[in-house]
Amino acid sequence: MKFSIITPSYNQGIFIERTLRSVAQQTGAQIEHVVFDGASTDSTTEVLRNFTPAVRWVSEKDKGQTDAVNKGIAATDGQIIGWLNSDDVYYPGAIARVAAFFEANPDVDVVYGKADHIDLQDQAFEEYPTAPWDFEQLKERCFICQPALFFRRRVIERHGALDASLNYCMDYEYWLRLGKAGLRFAYLEEKLAGSRLYAENKTLGARVAVHGEINDMFRKLFGRVPDRWLFNYAH
Repeated sequence: MKFSIITPSYNQGIFIERTLRSVAQQTGAQIEHVVFDGASTDSTTEVLRNFTPAVRWVSEKDKGQTDAVNKGIAATDGQIIGWLNSDDVYYPGAIARVAAFFEANPDVDVVYGKADHIDLQDQAFEEYPTAPWDFEQLKERCFICQPALFFRRRVIERHGALDASLNYCMDYEYWLRLGKAGLRFAYLEEKLAGSRLYAENKTLGARVAVHGEINDMFRKLFGRVPDRWLFNYAH
């Protein structure tokens, strides 16, 4: 089983070596790791150039994070796809556990696991609020931690890639779109990843814009916005 790990990147030179190392240390499957960097102006390309073992990377202007992920998916061919941002990390043994689950459950399209919020020094300070799969509950809150989720390439082939018009909730929209299509999700109750949370984080730094985009996304996908998201936006 081959995994394609896609890392979108832009000016995350302070973190990206830790991201690369967390992938390089994985076992249990064939792994190709590609980084699509949006022409960073910090130390990112220097880190990519000097990292061992060598990782495949491209640094060029793009249309943002979603565009970079879609480019990475198109440039790879693994049966299983993972998306790991350049400030997040996989925990040791994560891919081996996911590979074993996919092998044992060929009918499952998407697997996601538990995760932590980690700080600038990679220390976990709280558990990400994940939960077992429930499509109706997913509409109320996003209980899936993006770096702890993996999906089969057949998902892309049948349901398309991420919505490139979205800047913040492209992952949430994709999970909802797949759930609406009836794909089979499975919850692996093991810690798979660390999702970095800090003041300069893209989502934390633009709360109103994030919630506005989520509302627009719900209206487009379902024709209405759940009350909870409207209340969040008002707050």
